[in-house]
Amino acid sequence: MNYKKLGETDLQTPPIVFGGNVFGWTLNEKESFRMLDELFEKGFNFIDTADVYSRWAEGNEGGESERIIGKWMKDRSRRNDIVLATKVGSSMKQGGSKDISKSHILKAVEDSLQRLQTDRIDLYFTHFDDDKTPVDETLSAYEQLIKEGKVRNIGASNLSADRLKESLQASKENNLPKYKVFQPEYNLLERENFENNTLPVCKEYNLAVTNYFSLASGFLTGKYRKEEDFEGQDRKDFVEKYLNRRGLETLNALDEIAKEHNISNAGVALAWLIQRPGVTAPIASATKSSHLKSFTEAINTTLSKEEMGKLNEVSKK
Repeated sequence: MNYKKLGETDLQTPPIVFGGNVFGWTLNEKESFRMLDELFEKGFNFIDTADVYSRWAEGNEGGESERIIGKWMKDRSRRNDIVLATKVGSSMKQGGSKDISKSHILKAVEDSLQRLQTDRIDLYFTHFDDDKTPVDETLSAYEQLIKEGKVRNIGASNLSADRLKESLQASKENNLPKYKVFQPEYNLLERENFENNTLPVCKEYNLAVTNYFSLASGFLTGKYRKEEDFEGQDRKDFVEKYLNRRGLETLNALDEIAKEHNISNAGVALAWLIQRPGVTAPIASATKSSHLKSFTEAINTTLSKEEMGKLNEVSKK
């Protein structure tokens, strides 16, 4: 496994970060442990989660993913071998308001640390903006946590380009901690916002990028090609919007390139991201051992200039 430095942080990342949203949602604790064991064996040691995961599963209240990861790390004595990222700012209640105030962050981090059964978080993200807390206040909370040794690095997810830039300028002008990683939604079918708005800010301030929904909630694997394919599926609300001409043409292009390389559509979609300018390491999830094959395919495949161009063209709006 070839690891790379995660921007200006002191962290190393494999080419693909594993998304822990599946733990406690589509995978129960036993299945999650099995997946975590296999990930670690294959060298994928960077786990990304959030305090609210997996709130949306029936009967869950949030924090399930962190609890499972924490229990696994303790049971396997793996804390020092794992790069651990989690997030703060979303509400534990469905439809609840976002909150990145200092008081909320200082309380939420203690809850996350307890669930994760650790004394530190390697990378702590502002999950969503609440559009009201002054950026200095949010950053001062992180300043305190870094001084206390509870957080090592900070990042931002889903911030607008303006708020991200405002935060980065405040860090520089007021000697406050700097966001070093940005986490946007980005994949072949969700390109416009990141490429046109936040990517230029990331480049200007040298931010690493770990994008989420790399496979468009599974659509880019090719398993959803008609409406009945996602009926009754947990991800229906996420993927049905892609079932249109552009989505199907993108799948056709993936089909052709996947056949040429003898790999899966998911492997091609992830390889495209790994080769995209500005992307440090895409985030992807898996619920079966067979799904992890696409991770290996992606990191061992180099798409040609022509193949990248074809995917770039067909996936444009």
